[in-house]
Amino acid sequence: MDLWFTENHTENVRFSIKVDKQLYTGQSEFQRIDIFDSEEFGRVLALDGYVMLTEKDEFMYHEMIVHVPMCVHPNPRKILVIGGGDGGTVRELVKYSSVESVDLVEIDEEVVTACKEYLPQTAGMLEDPRVNTHFEDGLKFIRHHENEYDLIIVDSTDPFGPGEGLFTREFYGNCYKALTDDGIMVNQHESPFYANDAYAMQRAHKQIVNSFPIARVYQAHIPTYPSGHWLFGFASKKYHPYNDVDFEKWKKLGLKLKYYNTNLHSASFALPTYVEELLKDVE
Repeated sequence: MDLWFTENHTENVRFSIKVDKQLYTGQSEFQRIDIFDSEEFGRVLALDGYVMLTEKDEFMYHEMIVHVPMCVHPNPRKILVIGGGDGGTVRELVKYSSVESVDLVEIDEEVVTACKEYLPQTAGMLEDPRVNTHFEDGLKFIRHHENEYDLIIVDSTDPFGPGEGLFTREFYGNCYKALTDDGIMVNQHESPFYANDAYAMQRAHKQIVNSFPIARVYQAHIPTYPSGHWLFGFASKKYHPYNDVDFEKWKKLGLKLKYYNTNLHSASFALPTYVEELLKDVE
């Protein structure tokens, strides 16, 4: 008998992955956690029935949420990651010797524990000595920090359940205060394709535009996310995401990546017309 994991992308669209076996299942205080093994995508992490990552395509998401802002900021030393309990964002950040500390704020300790055991590809660098893990609500954590971080990465789940508060104007305003004078914030910005996802994307963009003087959106192709077309938000106090970049300086770092490169960096901010129109509607 074949075993399939199915995620509902809309009421009329489903996405399924054939599963070899279930490696882990648990119910934390906040959500259901499942980890599967599959032939096509390797191991799969799902929270409350929604795919968070697969071993086959997680590098696309994690490289784009990290290396775009890391290329823009000239000296990112202290970084805050909100969410990201799977460890993929931290893994990409600690590739930079310039990074002095990373505060990881994850509300669900059981996600981190499960990922350390079953997803070492993403969680393997959570023990880096520069990483400080805080198991608490990111919305509450950020309220107590001011002029502290060079970069904040909001690697949240979708805007419901545990991640709902991370899409509000209060939260983005607190992120602005927690950043240094030349700080950058990047967030996962949902998909523009299906109506419910597009609405969540517009809502987040509206709050960010109201909080930051520079706010742009960029895109990536992530096959296992709804529609495969995914957006990220770039918000900054000072730096434009592609006009204020020293690409040659970044290239000299010699990082070995599979998705991000400097040509893609600028191109990822060139959005389809329908996405531009969705953004203009709320700007």
